[in-house]
Amino acid sequence: MTDLLSAAYPWVKSAHVIAVVAWMAGLFYLPRLFVYHVEAVETGSGTDALFQTMERRLLRAIMNPAMIATWIFGLCLVFTPGIVDWSQVWPWTKAAGVLTLTWLHHWLGKRRKDFERGKNRISGRSYRMMNELPTLALVVIVVSVITRYA
Repeated sequence: MTDLLSAAYPWVKSAHVIAVVAWMAGLFYLPRLFVYHVEAVETGSGTDALFQTMERRLLRAIMNPAMIATWIFGLCLVFTPGIVDWSQVWPWTKAAGVLTLTWLHHWLGKRRKDFERGKNRISGRSYRMMNELPTLALVVIVVSVITRYA
């Protein structure tokens, strides 16, 4: 199995990066949709239904598959011989960043269901602040991987 992972390394790494880009796009966009939804849309209106459709499709058709692919290809990279040295700091900081993004993904999914039930209690300002979390995690992840130091 390790020979297969080593031979497939460039393809797995490419697929991982593609999945991460798609996932990050959703993590940046969904909280922004929530800001507009909470600040400019009346619950029960046609626009409310439109926002719920956009949010549901973004989460289910793009973000969920991208997150799953990111994890699958990322774990394949972790198990490829010679790629990760767990005695260094960088894989741990990267893992913390990925776990943060995964937590945020699930938190956003729960907030989408709040909108669906007409029970959102979070302000646009709070969604704006949560919209910064993917950027911070991305910085940690990229610096960790590129410098293999952080």
